[in-house]
Amino acid sequence: MSSVSERTARQQRIMAPLLVAAILLGLAGLPLAVWLDLRGLSERMLQTQAVETGRIIDQMRSFYASDVVQAVNGATGRVITTHDYKGVPNAIPIPATLSLELGERISGADGAVKYRFISDLPFKDRKPHELDAFEARTLAELRAHPQSGFASETTGSFFDRQVRIAAPIRMESACVRCHNAHPLSPKTDWKVGDVRGIQEIVLHQSIAANVLAFKYLLGYFILAALAGSTILLLQARQSRLIDRMNRELTDSNGFLAAVSVQIAKYISPQVYKSIFSGERDVSVTTARKKLTIFFSDIKDFTATTERLQPEELTALLNEYFTEMTAIALRHGGTVDKYIGDAMLVFFGDPETRGVREDAQACVRMAIAMQQRLGQLSVRWRRAGIERPFQARMGINTGYCNVGNFGSDERMDYTIIGAEANLAARLQAAAAPGGITLSYETYALVSDGVRASPQEPIRMKGISRDVVPYAVADDSTAGDRGEAQDTVFSEHARGIDFYVDVDALEADGAARLRKRLLDTLAAVERRMTGAERLARDLEPEPHPGTLQRAAR
Repeated sequence: MSSVSERTARQQRIMAPLLVAAILLGLAGLPLAVWLDLRGLSERMLQTQAVETGRIIDQMRSFYASDVVQAVNGATGRVITTHDYKGVPNAIPIPATLSLELGERISGADGAVKYRFISDLPFKDRKPHELDAFEARTLAELRAHPQSGFASETTGSFFDRQVRIAAPIRMESACVRCHNAHPLSPKTDWKVGDVRGIQEIVLHQSIAANVLAFKYLLGYFILAALAGSTILLLQARQSRLIDRMNRELTDSNGFLAAVSVQIAKYISPQVYKSIFSGERDVSVTTARKKLTIFFSDIKDFTATTERLQPEELTALLNEYFTEMTAIALRHGGTVDKYIGDAMLVFFGDPETRGVREDAQACVRMAIAMQQRLGQLSVRWRRAGIERPFQARMGINTGYCNVGNFGSDERMDYTIIGAEANLAARLQAAAAPGGITLSYETYALVSDGVRASPQEPIRMKGISRDVVPYAVADDSTAGDRGEAQDTVFSEHARGIDFYVDVDALEADGAARLRKRLLDTLAAVERRMTGAERLARDLEPEPHPGTLQRAAR
């Protein structure tokens, strides 16, 4: 686990500067590469334009030298202009012929720029030009709308584009006079401004040829792809390391969770929660708080152990503690410890709702425990337990020291103080199945629980007389349910009484009724005979005593 963490930390230290460098390259490299490529592309386009312009000028100069200057220099008379100047002495081309001848020369070379002079009304001795769809459409639109400046069309594939721009050729006055009077002209009613034809410039540019013009941008993208691939590979490796760490952490967490669940069974849930949430430090520290302490003990537990096998006793005691603990936790009590068959619970730490509310919750818990114990007694008797558990319970409220006691190696979360001892003494003074309160607790719960004071008792270790308050039986009747109303039991010297009314059949109920009436009659006779015997045994007054009394 540590080696994986060290490798991950080392990779993080390496990755950090690499990521910073990649980000800086990404921020600065892209605009730089674009600028360098645009500069190169601009230079290349300017060079291409310069070359093409020079080529066109060369063609014009060559045509002018061969067809114009040479004809003028060799002329023996007046120089004339005609469309069929070739073969005519002293003749040079008219402007339209000049355009046609230049178009053939410029377009004849394999260049990026082509020029054509196009008309659908050529002289009769010239071969007509076959107009394509763009040329026919453009010529018709320009004649319909002479004010239009030009028309354009872009064609080609993804890697090869071509732009055609067509401008109108309008008739001027000299052109009108020539064409209207020339015998080979197909049209003799031209007017100034009429569109005779179009001059078309074709620009051809191969995109594939300019791909290498973006060498800096392509280089940037290659570097970015390499950097991205490297980062992805490092991230994938780091992700595998993190996944392995997560699996190890999951296994460790599962182990710790299982251990913590096991540990939680040895301490109170409130203490467990406060420790694992970080609210409480695991150190030897205590605090003085006002708590309500509950102490319970099972009546005649030692005698019960003699009648049960160890396995039965263990199962019975575990069931008893399980049920009582569930009730304690449901009411918010902190289960301190189990001492043999005794149980110590307190309210007010580590969670408290206030001294009065804690005392009331503790008494409600005790009542619920007695009610549940009565229900369990029914089930235990049906299971063959002759004498089910009866618990005495004592409750006291007062200041105690609560916290972690022990050493740094082994400590116990518990309470100490005279008030905790008093709760144990009150439990001993309670009747089997009863609940005894101290006056401090009774004062806090008297508005909701009926309890009667008992004879003051002196307890070992307590210098003052203590007045216990016994909770009345009907205080616990509210939630007993049907089982408490139909099950009756009493166990004492000379008494072993248990009746489950719901389990009786008709003939059994009749026999029980007769037996109970006989029992009541016998008890009445016993009590009546005891009273008569007491009167018979009472000594007669001495005569002298009577005389002295009379005096």
